Amino acid sequence: MRNAVGAVDTVLLLGGRSEIGVAIAERLVRGGARTVVLAARGASDEGAGGVKEQADRLRAAGAAQVHPLDFDAADTAGHEGAVASAVELAGDLDVVVDAFGVLGDQAAFEADPASAADAAAATFTGHVSADLAVAARLREQGHGTLVVVSSVAGVRVRRANLVYGAAKAGLDGLAQGLGDALHGTGARVMVVRPGYVPTKMSRHVSAAPFPATTEQVAAAVAEGLRTGREVVWVPSVLRYVFTGMRLLPRSMWRRLPR
Repeated sequence: MRNAVGAVDTVLLLGGRSEIGVAIAERLVRGGARTVVLAARGASDEGAGGVKEQADRLRAAGAAQVHPLDFDAADTAGHEGAVASAVELAGDLDVVVDAFGVLGDQAAFEADPASAADAAAATFTGHVSADLAVAARLREQGHGTLVVVSSVAGVRVRRANLVYGAAKAGLDGLAQGLGDALHGTGARVMVVRPGYVPTKMSRHVSAAPFPATTEQVAAAVAEGLRTGREVVWVPSVLRYVFTGMRLLPRSMWRRLPR
């Protein structure tokens, strides 16, 4: 439950090594959260495959407890159990941050369609089972927020990153539908749509206009949680940019640079 002054107390991060996700968790810890569960593939490993670096960062920010939890996006049958395990570790979940996925490279996907399908599964299909399991738990609790890290890439899919964009479009739609399904239960969903964010995952991609840092995304998420927002654009100007982009004729949309 939220603590005595209304701050988030427990956080589950699905995608425990995500730079954006960890930045969000750190921001929530600095705002009062004390227990964080870092869910990632091989999270409990003692070596480099684990989440020690991320856990140390959160403890330095003030987290009292940081728990690793093994979580595999491809193991859809295990997602319900992973959420249950997170509850055993942390108790009621105030905030669940869904931040796992694969950006990949469009040219590589076109050369290897099977790898494209695997990436799309990690960026969309895995979220279906995970987020439905989270939604069921939050509904049972009667409180809590599922924060889904989407992308402006899913607002209107570009040919330059069509696999990633299509997967994010599916994720965005899933998140909005779950938000409607949870309306009136005390639980809710917040969709986060960042633009270009420089991270290790995106280092092979050319910078786009209106970039944001992981810290800016985290700050926007914290503010959105405080004010009860359903959709957060980072930076906020992208809301107006993509309102215009939605209206571009397809013939003009095709001409956008790759």
